[in-house]
Amino acid sequence: MPELPEVETTLRGIEPHLRGSVIAQLRVYNGSLRWPVTEGISEIVEGQRLLSLTRRAKYLIMNLERGSMMVHLGMSGSLRLVDQGSERRKHDHIEMQMGNGKCLRYHDPRRFGAWLWSPDGHPQLDHLGPEPLTEEFNGRRLYDLSRKRKMAVKPFIMENKIVVGVGNIYASEALFRSGIRPDRSAGKVSLQRYEELAGHIKDVLRAAIEQGGTTLRDFVNGNGEPGYFQQTLMVYGRGGEACVSCQKPLREIRLGQRSSVFCAHCQR
Repeated sequence: MPELPEVETTLRGIEPHLRGSVIAQLRVYNGSLRWPVTEGISEIVEGQRLLSLTRRAKYLIMNLERGSMMVHLGMSGSLRLVDQGSERRKHDHIEMQMGNGKCLRYHDPRRFGAWLWSPDGHPQLDHLGPEPLTEEFNGRRLYDLSRKRKMAVKPFIMENKIVVGVGNIYASEALFRSGIRPDRSAGKVSLQRYEELAGHIKDVLRAAIEQGGTTLRDFVNGNGEPGYFQQTLMVYGRGGEACVSCQKPLREIRLGQRSSVFCAHCQR
C-alpha cells in the first residue's frame, strides 16, 4: 500500500499544478470508499480556490477557502494528473477539474481509501504521533515510550501514536540497517540503539522520497510514473535470499499478521 514516501511523492507531483486554482467541477463516480465520500461534497467545494496542499502522516490535505478535503490512498489508491476529457479508466472514482485546465483523478481498485470534506479539521488526524523527519522524532522518544513494553520492536515503531508513516517496508529496512531483530522486545532495546534506529528511519524515508517511493504493485506518482526505491531494498520481500551483508539466507516470520524479513546473523 502507499506509505509515507509514496504519499509525499504524490504531493510533490500534484501540488504545483493545483495550488491557487479554483475547483471548477468535482465528479464523484463511486463514493463507496472505506469512509463514504462526504455527502454533497461537489456542491460544497466547486467554485472554491485550493489554497494549499499538505501532508499529515499518510493523509493528503487540500486546504480550501472554506474547510478542507482529506484524501487517503488506502491499499491501492493513486492520484494522477490527466488531460481533461481523457478516457476514464475502470476504478477512477473521483475527478477534480480545475479552472486552470488541470484535471486530477483518484484511482482505487480496492476502494479502501477516503475523500472527505470538513469545515474545521479531521478527527482522523487527532492523536497522531510526530512526523518522522522532524526533530520531534528521535531515539529518546522511542526509548522513553518503549519502557516496559513487551511487544516486538517492529510493530512498536509502526504505531501511529509513536511516530507516523513508518510502514512495513521502511520499518523492515531501517531495522536491518540498525542491526535490530524485528521481533526483539521493544522494552529491551537500549537508548543508543534507538538513537541509531531513529536515524536510519529518517535516512530510509528520505532516500525513498528522493527515488519516488516504492512500486511493489501498482503505485504511480501524480504523473503516472512508478517509484524506484524497491531496487535498493535489502530485506523487504527477500525472504530466503542471500543477505547483502553476510550472504546467509534471510529469514521470514509473521509479526502482527505482517511478513517480516530479517537476517538472524546481522540483526540481534
